[in-house]
Amino acid sequence: MQTVAQAWLVYTLSNDPFYLGLDAFLGQAPIILFSLVGGVIADRRDRRNMLLMSQYIQMTSAFILTALFYFHQVQVWHILCLSFVTGVGQSFGGPAYQALLPTLVGQEDFSNAIAWNSIQFNLARIVGPTLAGITLKQLNATWCFGLNGLSFLAVITSLYVIKVGFIPSRSTESILHSMKQGISFIRKSKGLDSLIVLAFCLTLFAIPLLTFIPVFAKEVFRGDETTFTRLLVCSGAGSVCGALLVAASGKVKRQGRVALLALIALGGIIVAFSFSKSLLLSSVLIFCSGAALMWVFSMVQSLVQAITGDAMRGRVMSVYNVAFRGGMPVGSLLFGKLIPVFTVSVTMACSGGLLAALGLYLLLVHRRIATL
Repeated sequence: MQTVAQAWLVYTLSNDPFYLGLDAFLGQAPIILFSLVGGVIADRRDRRNMLLMSQYIQMTSAFILTALFYFHQVQVWHILCLSFVTGVGQSFGGPAYQALLPTLVGQEDFSNAIAWNSIQFNLARIVGPTLAGITLKQLNATWCFGLNGLSFLAVITSLYVIKVGFIPSRSTESILHSMKQGISFIRKSKGLDSLIVLAFCLTLFAIPLLTFIPVFAKEVFRGDETTFTRLLVCSGAGSVCGALLVAASGKVKRQGRVALLALIALGGIIVAFSFSKSLLLSSVLIFCSGAALMWVFSMVQSLVQAITGDAMRGRVMSVYNVAFRGGMPVGSLLFGKLIPVFTVSVTMACSGGLLAALGLYLLLVHRRIATL
């Protein structure tokens, strides 16, 4: 709900796509700055406690934004600062969460666990925007931000209930030395470095489509909050279906090749969506893009998790997190600058074309992922 309300609020207050990109950039920049440190700590401390700290930071930011909007004091710079603070919390919570998840299931269930985790996340992307659209229309953004803050209570309660099967041993090594160990492991493991590069490019070229949906809704389809919500819901529904397909398929043979084929399809779908002038066709295309994105994401992450052992998981997943989340702010900031110059349709079409070209290159030329 907060994502929808915040994006619409930023664009309404500024009327400038650049600030949408800047908001996304500031929310993700801490991932680049602090995730590697967070990964080292996740390999040395109780990962559940790290997650709790992250949730408390994000909940506080949501309630501050609620108060600012309620008292009519909110400005664009307030939102930008709180996005950065939320990103700081996520930079430590992300590696801990990704390292904790596989310890709750067996290795043979990695793909299914990741897929089901994606399903609950993307169900929130369907329910959240739908509720946000209704709330924005009938009430105001205060309720969106406030309900988001309250939702963290459920997560915090769940973290206190679960039983953690793996507690990392403490280390006297320096943080820098531990970081080097993680990077060295990635470089020596077959295909792992290529998977991390792919994760960065995936979010660099694919996620901006979601970031700039408000621009498509307003400028291409001449719509309002309802149009914006409809496109977000279709994207989320597609992601759920994609994750369900991954979960139903179980252990897929030649996962790397399948992921690259889905990546090529995703790039083509983004190109088609960018030039579509029909809201109905665009709704179908963004549904398909959500399914393809989730298929690639689930395949890539399950491959990374399968290659990595528990003792190194926090550090490896922190590098993966930096790559996966790092592409978002770079892409959002870059395309936010290019859209006013080349239009949103041309800019996103180029993004999709580059994504498809990357998939073809990794499938036919640089085949380290294709052989996994």
